[in-house]
Amino acid sequence: MEGSVEKTENRIGVIGIIIESDEAVSKVNETLHEYRDIIAARLGLPYHERKCSVISIIVDADADKISALAGNLGKIDGVSAKSAIQKK
Repeated sequence: MEGSVEKTENRIGVIGIIIESDEAVSKVNETLHEYRDIIAARLGLPYHERKCSVISIIVDADADKISALAGNLGKIDGVSAKSAIQKK
């Protein structure tokens, strides 16, 4: 149909985040706060022996929003983020 807006389907996703810079922690938390409406669960672990922190989050949103969150996190210096998204 011309002029109709296609609604994308929500999916479950997981984003793994590794923070290797203390300066990046507040930026990561700010970014997660901005996307709080799609975050279903969060688990964080300060891994002192490896001098990093690891966070895993479960998200429920359309694939574009999940990818946007992972991409924004990955742009922060000292942060690596990867996502896995449920198939249709």
